[in-house]
Amino acid sequence: MSAEITRVPFMAGHIQTVLVDEEPRVIVRPTLEAMGLDADSQMKKLKRKSWATTAMTTVVAEDGKAREMATVDLDTWSMLLANIDEARVSEAARPLVVEYQKKSARALREYWTQGGAINPAATRDQVADLRERLDGVERARLAQERLSAMGVAKQFGLVNSSYVEAMARTELARMNGEEPDIDPADITITCDEFLTEQGVAAADLGSARTRLGKTVAALYRARYAGQEPQTIKRPINGVHRDVKVYTHRDIDLFEKAWAELGRHYSVQTAIGGAA
Repeated sequence: MSAEITRVPFMAGHIQTVLVDEEPRVIVRPTLEAMGLDADSQMKKLKRKSWATTAMTTVVAEDGKAREMATVDLDTWSMLLANIDEARVSEAARPLVVEYQKKSARALREYWTQGGAINPAATRDQVADLRERLDGVERARLAQERLSAMGVAKQFGLVNSSYVEAMARTELARMNGEEPDIDPADITITCDEFLTEQGVAAADLGSARTRLGKTVAALYRARYAGQEPQTIKRPINGVHRDVKVYTHRDIDLFEKAWAELGRHYSVQTAIGGAA
């Protein structure tokens, strides 16, 4: 299928492009010849470069006829311009080539020394896209650190397999900006969360948390041959504290402990009245 030519703004002028498999490709000859360069010579040089991607693309020319034209992807186009000898281009094109190469050199330096480069002329949409990509990078970095820490913890027997699997699924999903798809039995739960589900009154929450936590932890150690429950940071009364966390695979431990302790506490009904 032939592709139609689209003129795209580029620096102070335009370049001719076509879409191939939804990816833009630059038509090489008209732009290079307008710069006073020999397009055939430049294409021969590109074919010797490992970083270059060139192709012959069927294009609908301005006269309405389909022709085979040499095209390159945007990565190749960027590198081609960065390597052009400014002394060989036309007087009209030279200032643009010099400006492009200076900005490219600066962007390359900032990429390697500062982690990235920002174009001051970027549009709002481009800036928003960059922020979204940076958020994705940060999510991936944090997820990788957590997965590594969990692997070490499992190696030394500090956490059980069900907890590691649940957390690994969660972190891998977050790395991709998705909601985790995990077995309901692997969803985590803490004493505070269990007590809230039971409707324990706020005035009793502190005491109930302590007594339930000790009982559930003892039952957990008995079940897993002395292994301690996993501990994470959670906000308690505005302060992040170490909190033991379990999965719903061990929800029966909570239910067993609550059967003994629950009668000592006031609980609320679903509409807020006393039980």
